[in-house]
Order: sequence, then structure tokens, then C-alpha cells
Amino acid sequence: MFVQRFSATRRGARLARLLALHQFDAWGLPYGSERSDNAAAVVAELAANAVLHGRVPGRDFELALSRPQGSVLIEVTDTLGEAAPPTTAPMCPGPDQESGRGLLLVATLAADWGVRARTPAAPGKTVWARCPA
Repeated sequence: MFVQRFSATRRGARLARLLALHQFDAWGLPYGSERSDNAAAVVAELAANAVLHGRVPGRDFELALSRPQGSVLIEVTDTLGEAAPPTTAPMCPGPDQESGRGLLLVATLAADWGVRARTPAAPGKTVWARCPA
């Protein structure tokens, strides 16, 4: 299992993706392989969403990676519970819209994904995705 906290900044999101790629390689998903690249894209999107939509000033976000049977479980936790993403399949945005494609990407690359609230003592949410390994 890999767990790390990052600053809720663009730099923190980028570092999360880079360290995830390193961890995937250590687990036998080599750099540049399709499965590694797909899982890294999911990490990048969930980390970017935590920074853009789940940021609370002065609070970090957390990336947790684990390797259940035949898959990679990616969990990104932020401290803003009010901004939960939709739990239904994301809709495709119009061609003129500048955003709204991130969760569509996650839904496409991951075998499954979802959102769960943290405990009442710890505000926020965890967005998770399970990718094939």
C-alpha cells in the first residue's frame, strides 16, 4: 500500500501522478505500459479534481494506492465534503464546453469508480477508482 499527502496545488497533483507511476512500476506495471499510463491518467484526474474542486485553504489532499487482486485501487481524499462529484455516469459535455470531461475519462479508464464520505469527525470525501492491473 502507498499513502501520501500532497499540497492542494497543481504541483501537488503533478507530484501525486509522478509518485503513482513510480509505485506502479515497483508493483510490476512498467513505465509506458498501457495499464500504467491509464492508471496514472486516473490519478492525475482525481488529484486535479481534489485541487480544483475539493480544496480547502491550508489543507492537503491524500492519495492512497493499493493492489487488490488483479487491480489497482486509487483513492484520493480531500477535505471539502460539499463538492461531491455526481455518482451517476458522467454526461458528455458539449463541444464548446471547456470542462466536464475528467470524470468521463475516469469512467472510461477505470473498471469501477465512486465516491464515499469521510467520517463525521473528518470532513470531506474520497473519490476512488479501480483500474485493471
